[in-house]
Amino acid sequence: MKNLIVGTAGHIDHGKTTLIKALTGRETDRLKQEKERGISIELGFTYFDLPSGRRVGIIDVPGHEKFIRNMLAGVIGMDIVALVVAADEGVMPQTKEHLNILNLLDISLGFVVLTKADLVDEEWLELVKDDVRSSLKDTFLENSAIIPVDSISGRGIDEVKETIEHLSKQVDKRDITEMPRLPVDRVFTITGFGTVVTGTLIAGEFKEGDEIQVFPGNKTGKIRSVQVHGEDSKSAFAGQRVALNVTGIKKSDINRGDMIAPPDSMHDTMMLDVKINLIKDSQRIIDNRTRIRLYIGTREVLCRVVFLDRDLLSPGESCYAQLRLEESVVAKRGDKFIIRFYSPMMTIGGGEILEVNPPKRKRYDKSVIEELKIKETGDNEDIIEKIIIDKSCQFPSLKELSVYTVMPEDKIDKIINRLINEKKIISFKLTKDVHVIHNKYFEDLISKITRELDIFHKANPLKAGIPKEELRSKFLGNIKPKLGESFINLLINKNIVKQTKESISLTDFDVEFNSEQKEIRVKLEDIFMKEKFSNFDLEELFTKLDYNSKDIRQVYHALIDLDVLVLLKSDIIIHKNIYLESLEKARKYLNEHDFITAGDFRDVLNTSRKYAIALLEDFDQKKITKRIDDKRVLY
Repeated sequence: MKNLIVGTAGHIDHGKTTLIKALTGRETDRLKQEKERGISIELGFTYFDLPSGRRVGIIDVPGHEKFIRNMLAGVIGMDIVALVVAADEGVMPQTKEHLNILNLLDISLGFVVLTKADLVDEEWLELVKDDVRSSLKDTFLENSAIIPVDSISGRGIDEVKETIEHLSKQVDKRDITEMPRLPVDRVFTITGFGTVVTGTLIAGEFKEGDEIQVFPGNKTGKIRSVQVHGEDSKSAFAGQRVALNVTGIKKSDINRGDMIAPPDSMHDTMMLDVKINLIKDSQRIIDNRTRIRLYIGTREVLCRVVFLDRDLLSPGESCYAQLRLEESVVAKRGDKFIIRFYSPMMTIGGGEILEVNPPKRKRYDKSVIEELKIKETGDNEDIIEKIIIDKSCQFPSLKELSVYTVMPEDKIDKIINRLINEKKIISFKLTKDVHVIHNKYFEDLISKITRELDIFHKANPLKAGIPKEELRSKFLGNIKPKLGESFINLLINKNIVKQTKESISLTDFDVEFNSEQKEIRVKLEDIFMKEKFSNFDLEELFTKLDYNSKDIRQVYHALIDLDVLVLLKSDIIIHKNIYLESLEKARKYLNEHDFITAGDFRDVLNTSRKYAIALLEDFDQKKITKRIDDKRVLY
């Protein structure tokens, strides 16, 4: 069954609280000051049952202009709104402001209740209806029902319930598979139980025992128990009024405006990319960098609005902007918000969040405007592809994409698989994580790496390539080393580059010696073949060969890179043929004996213990042999 939240809106002293008492039999004003003054200051919450037996949560919001902040905290999560207008006064300033707020927050279902209908005659009542209908033009309530009510005698109360019943069938079902989010509107302690937070669960599901985190911030805890509409429950679903008794978090760690969500499921941000709409009857034109009040979820925060495609915004206009906040918030793409002028405080507009973790934007950048158009009108696949384009240099994981979008990983995974099949993105598996990059970034990075290798080969024709670690550090230094290595391995598998020992080169590159260098190579190889197990440093080689020392050095290092000369240790180098001959002798000996010692191998090779140990350690490293105490056996 769909969960349902009904809320009130309207001017102060127009009978919202009395109407709720008539519907539910309960008083929502709980503060002493509210009872003494006869006005609602804080949000009130209760529930009632429809004629069908379905239980509905109801929110009573304050109507006084000084408490608009509290009213905004209550609007979040409303499915159906009852706009309350007193028949003896008609439409008033807060009626219009509340209506503008509801319209900006994209609430689509509601009706009008004309309270205090007993105080006016029928002719006056019809005039008020006409006035209300005129005020509702071009709003979501334009064609809604207008119900005269006397909350004291009960006149019209049944019709209100029947209207809610009828509208409830049009309420979209909430997606309980989304990431759970609970904007906090109250926090208090109960002796013997501890901290309790309340709010309207706007997405997902929370259960007893779930781990939670308070955002913004890093305070974590666990749900001890759950209440829905004042009754104990094992779980709560999107669209329900919820009270969570939490452990591990103090009351002082939570404030109205905070968000309760699973640990590490969201990112704090100090900037938001948005689409802003200024209401038609706004009394203000907003200039670029105007300081405003932002209301998102149950949170209020001051910010500067930076227009991305203009210098000012007039009433009735809309534009793309970046909000630069004075305090961090958390949000999700698609969340609606309200903005009010800093001083004097008045509602001037609202809008929709397009990006929750944007970079600092440049104004009048056409590519930014096009990006935001995609994020405004695109579906989830378009949005995630754009995020991957933006974040490819970070090789984002599924977990990170889930945090960026506030979408569950299983939904991200399905979209990722579609994008892979469409050859738009490339994935990399690293232990349990899957990381992705966009194909455009992949091609661009390949271009940069191959260009770098081409320049290197021309400058260093005798070097086998750029050291793999150097290449990784230069082009992939901002990601995990294993992930960078995985990328390079992909290039090798795609035959874009090749690896020689620990060097990376273009696939069609080969070390080429000129005629003189070829002579040096032949003579160097001849020296190492004849001497077999003798050490030669470069200075000795310079005296043995009558060539330019620079050329000798280059050829010498090239032969090591090409594995013609095998570097066992920094001071032990032998020719590859001698290495292979030694390996064959070791295998033959081990096929005839149970094990071989360093002394045995020294005698087999007729060399020094130093060379025998260096070779055996190399065989161990390559898993040809295995050391057991001071002996070796075949691996």
